[in-house]
Amino acid sequence: MADTRKRVLGEYLVLCAQDGDRAALGQLVRLWQGDLLRHARRLSDDAEEARDILQESWLDIVRGLNRLNAPAAFPAWAYRIVSRKAAARVKTRQGERRLSQDLTAELAEARIEGEAEAEVRSDLAAVRRAMTHLPEAQRITLALHHQDGLTVSEISVVLGVPSGTVKTRLMHARRKLAAQLDPHQEGEGYDTINR
Repeated sequence: MADTRKRVLGEYLVLCAQDGDRAALGQLVRLWQGDLLRHARRLSDDAEEARDILQESWLDIVRGLNRLNAPAAFPAWAYRIVSRKAAARVKTRQGERRLSQDLTAELAEARIEGEAEAEVRSDLAAVRRAMTHLPEAQRITLALHHQDGLTVSEISVVLGVPSGTVKTRLMHARRKLAAQLDPHQEGEGYDTINR
C-alpha cells in the first residue's frame, strides 16, 4: 500500500515539476533519493562514489524530466539513468560490486523489535551470505525486485534487458538461494547451483 502511494505521489510530483513547480521537484528528489542512492551504492561499491553518481544522475533526470511522457515510468527511467552513470564509472575501475555491504548497512538500519530479532538477523545474514555467491546479474536483479520493489518490466528498463531475461534471472537466483539455504533439498536445487 505504501509503495502504491509513493508511486502515485511520484507521478503527481513529476507532472507538477514538468509544469515548472520547483517545490514539487524538490519533493520528487526527496521521495526517490534514498532508493536511488541505495541502487547507486549497489552498483558502485563505494559510498562516496555512489553519492557522486547520484548527483550526476539527478542532473540528467532534471534536464530530461520534460521529455518523460509517462509519469508512471519515472522510477524505471530514473533507475536506468543511475545504472548508466554507475556503469560508466565502474567500467574504468573494473571493481567487483558487492551487494553484501548494502545488505549489511540496510540490516543495521532496520529496527527489528521483539524476540524474533535474533532469528530474523540470522536468517537475513544467511540470505546475504548466499546472495554473495550468486552471479552479479542475478544479485542485482533479485535486489531490484525484492528490495526496491520494481516490477519485471521496470527492471527490464533499468538493466536494458528483455523481460524474459529478468524472469529467468529471478528464477535461477531463487533456485540457487534455496539450494544454498537448504542444501538437503532434493534434485533440482543442487543441479541448478552448479550450472
